[in-house]
Amino acid sequence: MASGPILPFPQAHGATAMRLYSLSVLYKGDPKVHLLKAAYDVSTFNFFQRSSVQEFMTFTSQLIAERSPLGSRASIKEQDYLCHVYVRNDGLAGVVIADNEYPQRVCFTLLDKVLDEFSRQVSKMDWLSGSPATISYSALDGYLSKYQNPRDADPMTRVQAELDETKIILHNTMESLLERGEKLDDLVSKSEVLGAQSKAFYKTARKQNSCCEIM
Repeated sequence: MASGPILPFPQAHGATAMRLYSLSVLYKGDPKVHLLKAAYDVSTFNFFQRSSVQEFMTFTSQLIAERSPLGSRASIKEQDYLCHVYVRNDGLAGVVIADNEYPQRVCFTLLDKVLDEFSRQVSKMDWLSGSPATISYSALDGYLSKYQNPRDADPMTRVQAELDETKIILHNTMESLLERGEKLDDLVSKSEVLGAQSKAFYKTARKQNSCCEIM
């Protein structure tokens, strides 16, 4: 199996250190995970790649939530990015995709805050079958913008103190989330959230990566 990048997140252009790219709320049902609401900032990526990058952020967020057990927090490294996931015991999950300079603690503070607020504003009955088009919750874009600078984030000292005592699992690659014999290529080809253009984009990125490794 090839090492190196397995997801086609290109290098963001002109991006400053400490940046958030996506913030998602999902529901971990049995057996599938589905997206309830999300916000994205792909403005630093190539204009022609933005739609595919956004779709892959959705795909990645769902995959990570699906492979994370209830009541867990984890951070997964992929190229220059870190994906942070928090899955509550009630199945509500949040995923933040950030660059690897962004403070981990602030990401989990944000996820805790968002999931707590979401669970109070959106009925649990709507989690089971909801979608971004049907869920009425509009705060994610504001949070994604506000938390671009972690210094402007709310202190949330109580949550931060709790996080100090919470074990956060660190995965060095996305591949560590895959089951034995499972291939990301197959998951991508079967994905319902990725369009034909994004799947073609993925294949091109994988070929380029393989060529670079051979060289």
